[in-house]
Amino acid sequence: MRALVYEATGSTPAVAEVADPRCPADGVLIRVRATGVCRSDYHAWVGHDPVDLPHVGGHELAGEIVEIGPQVTRWSVGDRVTTPFVCGCGRCDYCRNGAPQVCPDQTQPGFTGWGSFAEQVAIHAADFNLVRLPDDLDFTTAAALGCRFATAYRAVTGHAPVRAGDWLAVYGAGGAGLSAIMIGAALGLRVIAVDLSAAALELAAQVGAEQTINAADGDPAGLITDRTGGVHLSLDCAGTATTALNSVRSLRRGGHHVQVGLLFGPAATPPLPMDRAIAWELSIHGSHGIAAADYPGLLQLVSSGRVRPEQLITEVTDLPGAGRALVGMGQPLSHSGITVALPEGRRPRTSDPRTPPPRLATTRVRRTKRPGPSAQAVTTRVSRVPPQARRDARSRSDRFVPRQ
Repeated sequence: MRALVYEATGSTPAVAEVADPRCPADGVLIRVRATGVCRSDYHAWVGHDPVDLPHVGGHELAGEIVEIGPQVTRWSVGDRVTTPFVCGCGRCDYCRNGAPQVCPDQTQPGFTGWGSFAEQVAIHAADFNLVRLPDDLDFTTAAALGCRFATAYRAVTGHAPVRAGDWLAVYGAGGAGLSAIMIGAALGLRVIAVDLSAAALELAAQVGAEQTINAADGDPAGLITDRTGGVHLSLDCAGTATTALNSVRSLRRGGHHVQVGLLFGPAATPPLPMDRAIAWELSIHGSHGIAAADYPGLLQLVSSGRVRPEQLITEVTDLPGAGRALVGMGQPLSHSGITVALPEGRRPRTSDPRTPPPRLATTRVRRTKRPGPSAQAVTTRVSRVPPQARRDARSRSDRFVPRQ
């Protein structure tokens, strides 16, 4: 099969022919139709999160089962599926009590083993970890749910008793942050987005942020407190010592901070104001993915149209493009939104109406606003499809993902 491989930490990823993965006895092989390119993949590539080398990253995926192991009972070849990026063993106390995201024997495609930047990927404990895709959800959108929307959904709904009308602050308007903004707005929360990028804040406003703050303009925690008296829930989706500290400082008494963005090195132990946490009875949570059993609530929001992941897909590409997107995450203020790659470099069968039309070269989404009272967002998609790709698309039928 074809896969995006890097041989050493920080080396340029390249597409290569590699051996097909083996199907685990309790697992499945999935034909990857679409996969997201996430900042977590970047952290593995640069060595913040060490992986065995050579390596194939990718953990936000959607596709079809092509092989099942002898211990699998709930799934069949051809089923359309996705999976959480943390796959529990399904046997330990944590898994049995509904917390596989902290399973001590967890597997993670793209981290503990080769991932979805490939035409196939192996998933362990399939009966416990797979999620069936609704018939009306296409693969590209399903891959965009990936770890970002799924992680954001649990960060917003799983740690604090928030209700419609409560204030939510989101630090970092990248993939996870924008997902949290969209989910919070869909649930009736009043959302404030904080970022250093004007473009990211513009997109945050389009997907549901009631207010935006450019952190370069002053103390965002102070501005949030002045405007709201402190928020009920604050998420650090950026993953820096500064944003973690400011997120906690943004809370009102009894508020909840959720750490979503990964912290490494000295930033992993930020100087949080524990004196305030004690005096104000603040709650500080980590959030590490979501259980497969908790996907129905998220999928219902998507099926109802209240959450629209496709609005955050700002780039669709192929495996070489996924490599470029991965490397590009090292640039300051790289574009916000989600990049999705199609490993097969062509669309799934033309008979499948759920799949968007072919996007064989990089596709970027440009958003403008119509003038007028509604300021309705208009999406313009500009695509460059090589002549050979156009000929291939006429003669064949078949696939693409991003990362924060």
